[in-house]
Amino acid sequence: MKLVTRSQLGWPTSAAPDQDTTLGVKVHYEGAPVSTRLLDDHDACLDEWKAIRASHLANTEENYSDIAYNYGACPHGYLLEGRGIGKRTGANGNQPLNKAHYAICGLVGSSGLTQPTDAMLSAIRDGIDLLRQNGAGDEIKGHRDGYPTECPGPVLYAWVQKGAPRPGGAPAPTYQPFPGASFFHVGQHSPVITAMGERLVAEGCSRYRVGPGPDWTEVDRQSYAAWQRKLGYSGDDADGIPGPTSWAKLRVPHI
Repeated sequence: MKLVTRSQLGWPTSAAPDQDTTLGVKVHYEGAPVSTRLLDDHDACLDEWKAIRASHLANTEENYSDIAYNYGACPHGYLLEGRGIGKRTGANGNQPLNKAHYAICGLVGSSGLTQPTDAMLSAIRDGIDLLRQNGAGDEIKGHRDGYPTECPGPVLYAWVQKGAPRPGGAPAPTYQPFPGASFFHVGQHSPVITAMGERLVAEGCSRYRVGPGPDWTEVDRQSYAAWQRKLGYSGDDADGIPGPTSWAKLRVPHI
């Protein structure tokens, strides 16, 4: 998965309402002309995504708190963070629909760039799978399912109706419900924590190791924070920064 985070886009933390679970994900498109220049220039994709957010924030009638979508997907296969994990969308038409599904927008439109690339479809699937690992249910629908609109356009909607398969039958990437990183430093934390790491490794969680692990990525931090919120934890590291308090109070009872 190739993720462009909010921090990389220069955006602050989303002010959208928190929402940890949905029935699934709805797929969107821009519903307006999109330049084919995006096919050859990834910087143009980032500019497009930033322009969507600026347009939404300037829409006084809708009064958006942020870009409406949880994620976007560009022709080069990048998943572009919008509201992100654990945030209610503003894209599905009304509040009941927004509460029912998260939203991912493919950067294609009604003219110009209308055909999603295989890389874009893979990125949309990356977003669906990531959201499923962080509270989304199994449903995959189009924006038009439940709201009178042409979105996500005929091509994306036909793909959604097929179950949104990965191009070429590629296997879905594996995501863990919380990340494997430097949890289990022998000697730094209690033996109970080390035992937890040993059990995870023994049960086949290949991302987990006893001892120092890889540096945390932004996806790791978001996944960890969403997992904490899902379990009702709001302690000193609920922002996704791991700390001993959560291990003592949260991890041990749930292993």
